[in-house]
Parts: sequence; C-alpha cells; structure tokens
Amino acid sequence: MPQKVLVIEDSLTSTKVLQKVIQKAGYNAVCASSLFQAKHLFDQSMPEEFLCAIVDFHLPDAPNGESIDFTIEAYIPTIVVTGREDEETRSVIIAKRIVDYFTKGNSQFYEYLSRLLTRLERNKQIGILVVEDSRAERNATIALLQRHNFVTYAASNVQDGLAQIKQHKQIKLVITDDDLPDMSGIKMAETLRQTYSKEDLAIIGISYQGRPGLSAGFIKSGANDYLTRPYCHEEFFCRVIQNVEYIENIDAIQRAANTDYLTGLPNRRYFFSKVNSILQSPPVEMSCALLDIDYFKKINDSYGHDAGDEVLKALAQTLLKHCQQYQIARLGGEEFCIFMPDLALVEASLFIEKLRQKVEQLSIPFANKLLQCTISIGLTDQYTGSIDDMLLRADKLLYQAKAQGRNQLVTD
Repeated sequence: MPQKVLVIEDSLTSTKVLQKVIQKAGYNAVCASSLFQAKHLFDQSMPEEFLCAIVDFHLPDAPNGESIDFTIEAYIPTIVVTGREDEETRSVIIAKRIVDYFTKGNSQFYEYLSRLLTRLERNKQIGILVVEDSRAERNATIALLQRHNFVTYAASNVQDGLAQIKQHKQIKLVITDDDLPDMSGIKMAETLRQTYSKEDLAIIGISYQGRPGLSAGFIKSGANDYLTRPYCHEEFFCRVIQNVEYIENIDAIQRAANTDYLTGLPNRRYFFSKVNSILQSPPVEMSCALLDIDYFKKINDSYGHDAGDEVLKALAQTLLKHCQQYQIARLGGEEFCIFMPDLALVEASLFIEKLRQKVEQLSIPFANKLLQCTISIGLTDQYTGSIDDMLLRADKLLYQAKAQGRNQLVTD
C-alpha cells in the first residue's frame, strides 16, 4: 500500500495541486485545512504510514508555524510552504528541524516537490558516513541527514571510517572533517581513491574558515566537493543531494549498459567482463551451462511476441532465484548462460537439473491463459583457458539435448 503524505493547507486551490503532485509521485495525500483537523487525521493513523508532511506556515488556527512543530514532534519529515518571503519568516522556518521549505510564488516549487518526494523514499536505501572527531559536530551533521531519511553511519577517526565503508556496502557518500586524530581528511580522501572511484563513492570535505587552500587540497586528493563551516543548511542539503544523485545517475547508466532491457538479467557484454575477471585466477573447479527455451518460435507464432516476452521474463525470474550466487546472463534471443565457479560437474549437474524441473513446472499467466515452457541444457566443466571455448563445448551439448528430444540436460 502506498505511503501517505500529510498535507496541512487551508487554500483549496493549493491543496488540489498538491494532491495531483503527490498522487503522480505514487503516494496517497491525506489533507487537512487546519491544525485541529490534522491532529484528528493523524490520531487515526500510525506515524510510520507517513512518508512526510507538507505544511503551510500560516493557518487560521496556527498562524506562526505551530503546525510545523506538531509534525516535527510527531517524527514526520516536514516540508514547509509559505506565502511570505520576508527574511524573518525564513529565519523562523529554517531554525526548525525541517526537510526543506518553499515560497508559494516559486514557479519551480511543484516540480521540485515531486523530485523531493521521490528522494525521501529513495534515501532510505542510501548510506552516508560522517567522519568527525567532535561528537557535537558529528551528531549535528547526522541529525541533518536523518531529516532526509538517509541511513547514517558515524566515525570519530579515519581507521574506523575506512572499516565501516568496507562493512556497509550501502554507503555512497562520505562527509569528512580535515582535522582528525589519526589522519587528515585530505589524506583519507586520497586513501579512499586508491580503492573507490568517484563513480562508486562520493566524498565531501568539510573544515572551518581561515584555512586557505584546503578546498583545493581536498579536490586534488579526490574529493567530489567541499564545504566550509559554518554553512547554510540549505546549501548542505543541496550539495549532499547533488553528489548522491551523481552516483545514482552513473549507476543507472552502467546498469543500462550491462542489463538486458527485457528480462533485467545481465547481458552478454557484462557476462563476459565479469567471467573473464574471475578467470584471471581460475578456480580449481568450474562449470558452465548453456540453456535454450524449447519450441520458443511456436510460442511466438501461437500466442504472439508479447506471450514470448512473458515466457522470457518468467524464465529470467526463475534463474535469478535459483542461481543468484552465480554469474547468469541472457546471451540473446531465448538463450541463457550460467557460469558456476568452484562447482564441480557432478554438483553442477544436480543443481542445473533442479532448475530444469522448476522451469518445467512453471505456469505463466498471459491473456487469461497459463503458458508452459521447457528448456534444453548443455553443461560442461572443460576449461582450456577461454570462456569462449567453454561456451562452444556447452553449445554442442545443448544441441545434443535438442536432438535427443528436448527438455533435458546433457553433460560431459
């Protein structure tokens, strides 16, 4: 069930627009025109049901931001909207523990809000490490990040920070002070870049004013960005989100290049890259299976190519569940491959036979019908220094499986 977004806004026109933005983002809008009504709606729900709240600063029964205090105290990430543009109102708003705020006259507000809603959900999967020896500064930075739903990690020195990055794979951004007890932040950035590229891990350096050249030192040592304390909270969030989105955009490009668009499996290019990397130090034992959907053309001819696509996707999901610990790929058409390092032929035969049986038992829904399919498989453990030679051998065995009646496994 989609999460809820609590809207506290007395303008009917603004409420209707916010509802459309929220629904388009995939969430359910729960709307109140006053603080009293909002409290009543909130009492009927659980706090964890709400992704966030969008709150008008000025309401008839909450003229000075009291509604903001209510949602913050209820532990709901809070986005503030206001028709006032004076500096005094701005100062009052940003002094509160809010996610962000907007003025109603901003033409980009609704577009930015849509992105922010998506961001708040996505941030629950993004880890950020704060490396700072001052507990007060460390906790203050973590508190800011938690407003945006980031998963936070803390370290008081470089060695602890490096260990946490290695342990927690979801860490995508490191925010580090330069003045650390065991190593400078600049040296930490340099050390991290020996293992992690800017596309894998972003680094933001932080230090106080009065140290000329420090920002250049961070950037030259591999940091993506730099902030000087005391910084504006709005600038802090903009820098953090900009660097997180850079990592995500690169990851999306790499996934698109390495993934088969229909099935979501790794494609031929990625398969060969990954397997050749493994074979730089070849395992003592390994097996490779090549499989093909039986009579796939007949499925397309009888039910249409959409039916064929559903069969391909169902097989891909079965492969992902059954073979997730191994290298799998769609090589093209209805042909798939499984490379199993450290698995001898006997064990691999039992494993792949179970896969064949699972596929045979599939019932694939399509246009009020249940489709079935079977696969023929060639399996080999003969490695002569090239994955290409292994695949050629598996292909010959696959051809034998087809010739012998299909829906079977043939091994060396």
